Amino acid sequence: MGNGKKIYFISDVHLGAPALNDNRQREKLFVSWLEMVKKDAEEIYLLGDIFDFWYEYRKVVPRGFTRSLGKIAEIADSGIKIHLFTGNHDLWMFDYLPKETGVILHRDPFRTTLYGKSFFIAHGDGLDKDDKGYLLLKKIFKNKILQWMFSRLHPNFAFWLGHAWSKKSRLSKGIAGVGFKGVENEGIVKYAEEVLKNETIDFFVMGHRHIALDIKLSPSSRFILTGDWIRLFTYAEFDGDKFELKTYNISEAPEKAIE
Repeated sequence: MGNGKKIYFISDVHLGAPALNDNRQREKLFVSWLEMVKKDAEEIYLLGDIFDFWYEYRKVVPRGFTRSLGKIAEIADSGIKIHLFTGNHDLWMFDYLPKETGVILHRDPFRTTLYGKSFFIAHGDGLDKDDKGYLLLKKIFKNKILQWMFSRLHPNFAFWLGHAWSKKSRLSKGIAGVGFKGVENEGIVKYAEEVLKNETIDFFVMGHRHIALDIKLSPSSRFILTGDWIRLFTYAEFDGDKFELKTYNISEAPEKAIE
């Protein structure tokens, strides 16, 4: 049991998404969710694509997100561990956020034990072996030489380019993305099944797909997708006994968060 303390998971908030017109409201709701969960959180896992686009220069970082970053720093300063995973939209995180806010940054899938249960935690991008196009694109995005070249661009142009790419990508697939394709057709589910052939994992927890899903891979292993904060406003909660997918009750959010 978790002695009253809980582990929380959330993903795909996409703060600052140029394809959306409710970014300020969604950020306020995200901050109000953080304020809610900090009361009994042991750890908080932010599973990637928290920002719709993020790129750090040595002396320049993206404008905005003041409320979110302030709340994250406040919670981390209180002693609650906050794990931040890079997603496919915000993979260019370097040292700024760990140094300034105190988050623990993860670039790769993370295996850990929480309250005696084994977890495999990731954003989820790049795990579908059949998605050859994205796997190639991710290699390009992670290339150190190309990152150095991108950093030579003026920030105004670089961020315009990044937002334009993000907007095109999201609009081309639809805000909600593609729905659940079935266990046999979901690349990241098949990836999890391959992991289980060699490891014992109680919970796989991921984001990326913008769907909320909780399925059994075996009698002792579950696969969870945490949804998003564009249309679902879902998150996951583990208290050492129960693991639940929940929907944030927007009607119970502070009035200032829903103005």
